[in-house]
Amino acid sequence: MPEKGEKTIGELISELTQEVRMLFRQEMELFTVEMKGKAIHVAKDAVAMGVGGVLLYSGLLVLLAAVVLGLATVMPAWGAALLVAVACIASGIALVLKGQKDLVHLKFTPEQTAESVKETAKWAKTLKSTSSHRRTSFGSRSDIRKAI
Repeated sequence: MPEKGEKTIGELISELTQEVRMLFRQEMELFTVEMKGKAIHVAKDAVAMGVGGVLLYSGLLVLLAAVVLGLATVMPAWGAALLVAVACIASGIALVLKGQKDLVHLKFTPEQTAESVKETAKWAKTLKSTSSHRRTSFGSRSDIRKAI
């Protein structure tokens, strides 16, 4: 019979069950936060690639305008159009390559969550082995808490 103010084995197991549920809820929250961060990173890279594609397309159009102006008449306007086209194309290439490089190196696995789940599983295994080993040797409340 437990002493006054001490918890029974049933209460301790119930408390342990609640804490394990809370731990798994926290694991899921960590997973959600980690995946949201990765999704934001992917979205930023996709936007960079999209903007880069638009700049490449704009540069191509300006380059075509420069060719047309250069062939139609020999005037300084084509030089300015050519300069703008080269700047747009260079910027577009840089943005597309940056986004592509970042997406290639991005890992889609939730690494922190996976590591945390492994630690939880390891802890649960040690808890199971220590609780079966110490089941008959509980002498006091502190012994029970150590086992849990």
